[in-house]
Order: sequence, then structure tokens, then C-alpha cells
Amino acid sequence: MSRPVIVIHGGAGALARQAMNGEREQQYRDALGLIVRRGQGILAQGGSALDAVTEAVRLLEECPLFNAGKGAVYTHQGGHELDAAIMDGHTLAAGAVSGVTRIRNPILAARGVMEHSPHVMLIGAGAESFAFGLGLEQVAADYFSTPERYAQWRRALDNDSGAVLDHDSASDPIDADRKFGTVGAVACDEAGHVAAATSTGGMTNKQAGRVGDSPIIGAGCYADDATAAVSCTGTGEIFMRRVAAYDVAAQMAYGGHTLMDAAQRVIFEKIQPLGGTGGLIAVDAAGNVALPFNSEGMYRAIGYVGSDIDIGIYR
Repeated sequence: MSRPVIVIHGGAGALARQAMNGEREQQYRDALGLIVRRGQGILAQGGSALDAVTEAVRLLEECPLFNAGKGAVYTHQGGHELDAAIMDGHTLAAGAVSGVTRIRNPILAARGVMEHSPHVMLIGAGAESFAFGLGLEQVAADYFSTPERYAQWRRALDNDSGAVLDHDSASDPIDADRKFGTVGAVACDEAGHVAAATSTGGMTNKQAGRVGDSPIIGAGCYADDATAAVSCTGTGEIFMRRVAAYDVAAQMAYGGHTLMDAAQRVIFEKIQPLGGTGGLIAVDAAGNVALPFNSEGMYRAIGYVGSDIDIGIYR
């Protein structure tokens, strides 16, 4: 028997507790709660895991608290380049877009690629032309900007700090600029099918053209009914080198590990030894969930159908 559930994340590397005031924390909790309830409602009505993760990530893209869609970070050159991916564990169909600048909801474009093209990934202008041909909403390039993200970018330029991986660090645990901003969702529906979706604005002050793990199937996003659905957040280059999302599934398929064991092994035995920081969310076809992370926190929420939701930020 499958237990329908949706899990979402708003990025790893939450602000240090001493830097998070009560009002700010409540804003994050309210946003996470609203979004996970929407996905929970889709599953409660018999909807698919694919529809649930699509809607959850679309809403995360609409929320300027998170680095995906509205509120995406700036590149070094002063623009916004967004990435997204989605995968259906039932059919193993997948779609992704990368380096898009005018698509309001990149996750809808990724699903469009999956469902309406023979390809898995489209990039840049080609991805945008395809998405607009499907009727997806086009926005001005500055739509994604917020005053907070602009200030964050200016600080990175002024400090000549290079690309800022948004994670907390022991040397500067209260830096509001250092927290991962990828968003994602995984779900299991009543039929036992799983799906995963991931979306991001990347790293503050990144080089234009940089692509991280989020839109890469197997690195930042993966789903297979036979094993698990996984969405990652963290040091993208290391998650790519470890093929982190697929590694969870592979350890279950070939090593006989449980979902929890596999997810923990990837974060703490594969990602961490290479200096990587971050986490992942995962669910299997029975509705078991895992949410390991090695950063100070990870914005997250779990919504089992018929149960109260569980929201967390810190360990």
C-alpha cells in the first residue's frame, strides 16, 4: 500500500538561528505551509504525483522568498538565468530547461519539454521559443528581480567575492547572502507513482552561462517508481560530479539500501567528503520519505494525505 505524500524544499543552508527573527521565520513557514498544502490537496483528490510536484514548484517559483522564478539571484553580468527539471517515475519521462531569462515559470517549460517534444533538455533562446509556442507566459527580464536580490548581487560585486554559493559557513554563519536557493518537490500518489521537480535561479554573481545540477536529470532531479524520487539542493558542481539524485536510486536498486540509508549515504559519504554542502528530499513508492542535509538548515515541509503537515528549517 502506498501512502500519498508530498515533500518540498526551499533550499538548504538556512539563515543561522541568531540571524532569523521571528517575523522572517514565520514568513518562510507560512509560505512552505501554503505550498505543501496545495500539493497535499491535489493528492487527496486522487491527483498524480506529477501534477502535485509541478504545482508545488510553480508556487515556489512565484514566492520571492526563494531563489527560483520571482526572486531569482543575479548573474555576474547583472541578469537572471533560470533552470528547472521534472521527471515522472512511472514512465521515466523527463524534461528540463536551462539558462532561460523570460519564462515566468521554468518548471512549466520543463514539463512542456517532457510532454510535447522528443527531447529531454532545451536551453536558452531555443527553450524560450518552444515554451512560448506552448502558450507559457513571457515576462520582462527584470520580472525576477527583487530589491533584496539586487542588494545581494551588489555586495558580491563590491566584495569581489566571486560566485556566492548560498550556504552557511563556520567562518561567517550569519551572512544572509550565503544560503542555497534551489527549490524542489517530490511526491508519491495513491497509485504508488513518484515524481520529482527542481527549479533554481543558480548562484549569486555566477558567470553567465553557468549551469548547476538542478536541470540535469540524475544530478539534481530524478524519479523512478522502482526506487525513489529525489530533488537536491546544494553545491551544484559536486552534486553533478556525484550524480547525486541518481545515486540514491542506484544504491537502493543495486545495494539493497533503504531510502533513508541511501539518502544519508549520498549526503554524508559522497557529497560531504568532497567539501559539498546541501541536502536532498526523497520519497519511495510506499510513501517513505528522507530529508538529509549537512548544512545548518534546509527549508522543508512534508504533507501526508490525511495528516497534519510538518514544517522545518533547522536540524
